[in-house]
Amino acid sequence: MDKNSKVPLYLQLMEVLIKKIERQDYQENEKLPSERELCEIYNLSRITVRQALQELEHEGYIYKQHGIGTFVASKLYNQKLAQLYTFTREMEKLGKEPSTQVLSFEVIAIDERLAVKMGLKLLDEVYKVIRLRLADGNPLMYETSYIPTKVFPNLSKAQMEERPMYDIFYEDYQIDLTRATERFSAALIRKEEVDYLDTKINHPAMLIKRYAYHNDMLIEYTNSVARGDKFAYTAELT
Repeated sequence: MDKNSKVPLYLQLMEVLIKKIERQDYQENEKLPSERELCEIYNLSRITVRQALQELEHEGYIYKQHGIGTFVASKLYNQKLAQLYTFTREMEKLGKEPSTQVLSFEVIAIDERLAVKMGLKLLDEVYKVIRLRLADGNPLMYETSYIPTKVFPNLSKAQMEERPMYDIFYEDYQIDLTRATERFSAALIRKEEVDYLDTKINHPAMLIKRYAYHNDMLIEYTNSVARGDKFAYTAELT
């Protein structure tokens, strides 16, 4: 630390720790030295160290577990929202290995709530598909999709396990994704999602409601629960 620099000491410490995290001197979810240890290592006051750690937590580099310590946060997967995207393609762009587990696949008759959302009639049938989306084996999203059976007759669980959903739509039914709308809101991880997402109940999450269309025809309505410590979304405004 350069105590003669005009740069505040807490910012200098932040830069040192960020570089260590980026070089992977500290691995994801690895426990960092305690405040006292950091004070001794860098010859800084407790106030300075605490301020640096608070800022690092605010910026998403670290997280704290009460009574246990401070840990390196998992890398955020940043999704740009300026154009159509799919989970599989975006993970591949990031150099990650995407995978999907089909947790549930069934045909259901929809209630009035879903009928209104999907522009269908009460008791129309849809496929209800629950999937876990992973990158490099790490669970990121718990998705529940509703797909009209009349648009995709004979869709099967085996198909969904073998190929990305939009690939099936295009290759098997000649129906492609032409546009989509998404709505984002803050949420908390629920009991039924905890084990799949490998996190804790009431952990911060992002709820994403996606309406996907082929021209003016709705082909999918999906509710996605994304881990709040794994995902960031960027909207490009023009």
